[in-house]
Amino acid sequence: MSTRTKIFSVIAIILLAASSRLVEHPFNFTPIAAMALFAGCYLRAKWGVLIPLAAMAIGDYFIGFYEWQVMASVYFGITAAYLIGWVLSKRVRWYNVAFSSLVSSIVFFLLTNFSVWAFFSWYPHTWAGLVNCFTLALPFFRNTIAGDLVYSVVLFGAFELVMVLAARKKLATERA
Repeated sequence: MSTRTKIFSVIAIILLAASSRLVEHPFNFTPIAAMALFAGCYLRAKWGVLIPLAAMAIGDYFIGFYEWQVMASVYFGITAAYLIGWVLSKRVRWYNVAFSSLVSSIVFFLLTNFSVWAFFSWYPHTWAGLVNCFTLALPFFRNTIAGDLVYSVVLFGAFELVMVLAARKKLATERA
């Protein structure tokens, strides 16, 4: 399969996943971090991070924007998932994908909840306030982990299936 076809396949899978953000879903059960992980792994280009960030921005346009401090931490979390995917690209195995998905979920959780604690007066700016902020965010974290894992399996699995089917088609064409 040509590099161009691989890039097209990756972008098509990402855009399909991005559209699922616009349908009703449980809080934080979204494809965005998995898309960034996937893009980092397979696009491997500096511009590749723009695809999941653009998907997030388009979704935010339709769903609604929110406080810039939290938005910045969300976009940094997406960028971190992209970079984790970049590291993953040399070691794509199901257990590395699962581990990378978990790591990106943890990074996202830490960044976004620290941002909420640091920039708003919802929690006291003390150690106890920080712990309370993270504790109250745990139900959302559960959904983040579940969404990231499910969408990572779907995205990476779909791509590998496309690659296997393309290889079979190429082999059948060569034999004919």
